[in-house]
Amino acid sequence: MAFTRRRPSLAVSAAALLFVVLISFLLAGPASAQGKTGQVTVFWGRHRDEGSLREACDSGLYSMVIMSFLDVYGGNGNGNYHLDLSGHPLAGMGAAIKRCQFLGVPVSISIGGFGGAYSLPTNQSALALFDHLWNTYFGGSLNDTRRPFGDAWLDGVDMFLEHGDAADRYSTLALELAKHNIRAGDGKLLHLTATAHCRFPDDRVKEALDTGIFERIHVRFYDDPDCAAGFSAAEWAKWAAAYPFTKIYVGVPASPQAAETGYKDPAALRRAVVPVAQKASNYGGVMIWDRYFDKRSNYSGSIKSWV
Repeated sequence: MAFTRRRPSLAVSAAALLFVVLISFLLAGPASAQGKTGQVTVFWGRHRDEGSLREACDSGLYSMVIMSFLDVYGGNGNGNYHLDLSGHPLAGMGAAIKRCQFLGVPVSISIGGFGGAYSLPTNQSALALFDHLWNTYFGGSLNDTRRPFGDAWLDGVDMFLEHGDAADRYSTLALELAKHNIRAGDGKLLHLTATAHCRFPDDRVKEALDTGIFERIHVRFYDDPDCAAGFSAAEWAKWAAAYPFTKIYVGVPASPQAAETGYKDPAALRRAVVPVAQKASNYGGVMIWDRYFDKRSNYSGSIKSWV
């Protein structure tokens, strides 16, 4: 039977918004001192030579894998969408996703990326993107929708925005995703995350984050002139204080070749970064960019036991 859904009003009522925020609050729970979490998120999909998704999950190194990127969308909902996984074959990908989930490693899809062919200028375009995501990668089942991963459902959506501004309607998309936070049947969360530039605030995603419904924020302390030296304790403190009920992750490159600036070797990360980050009660762990470089450097293997 075709999936159908009543289109909500674009003006989210105060009661509906309160419900969404309350559910997110209850699911997250109050932040508490974390210390070592062992949580390591990795981006996968940017290099064909990085190995398969199944291999990444079977490594035992990661607590979440983010597939990147859905890099074409927006406008006025004209149906122009593009998933770029750097030539990885889609055949068997659904089985790999299920394998990761069986191992307890959720798999998310990241929207945005380094190209310039995406935007969300209107509520209409944001709702159209939600429809595409829900029916193509999650629980929707419109008869005319091509599902590249078959009946496998992904676990979440990440926002990785290299361009755009506060006028883009990512908050509309976030609220729509939050309404579908609990899957029908199996009760698993739809993880909502963002990967932000290090300087606070990141105007590209600020309005969405200010809804208070994001589970995680990965702060990129690399490839950013504001954090050319890498981790900034001052910027970290701003992120942690602004979103106390969201887990904040330290985003690092896996090797000097993975980023132009910001690399910290594992010893420096352990000595100068992690002790500072772990003082925040909502410290979540580390985000690694990316699987290709991590596979060659074993960066995550070097840090997992003490992050």
